[in-house]
Amino acid sequence: MTPRTIDIVTAVIRDEAGRMLVVRKRGTAIFMKPGGKREPGEDDLTALARELEEEIGCRLIDATLLGAFEAPAANEPGFTVRSATYLARVEGEAAALAEIEELAWIDPAAPGDIPLAPLMRVVLARLAAA
Repeated sequence: MTPRTIDIVTAVIRDEAGRMLVVRKRGTAIFMKPGGKREPGEDDLTALARELEEEIGCRLIDATLLGAFEAPAANEPGFTVRSATYLARVEGEAAALAEIEELAWIDPAAPGDIPLAPLMRVVLARLAAA
């Protein structure tokens, strides 16, 4: 059986203190990086800019590819999520918009007890190794 895969693009956004922004979608308990699925014809950065504007109200200034990551999907049982993840700089005050219910800033080296998506844990391990 072919695994069911969700392809997305996500952003690692950090504040001046080095904390990382995570978001929780409405009706879920798991925090993840902001971002989402590409619309037909979109490249990574176009999709990322659109998603960041829609979800957190921030404008993408620039982004550098951190890598491609894969993990079990947090909210879609039986699916794998595959993400092109970018280190992103944004402008504007992040706010919970669209399907986002809550924002949090975490220490990537010590996120505490906040429930994180499996993909988040993979990315945090990569950030720690860098």
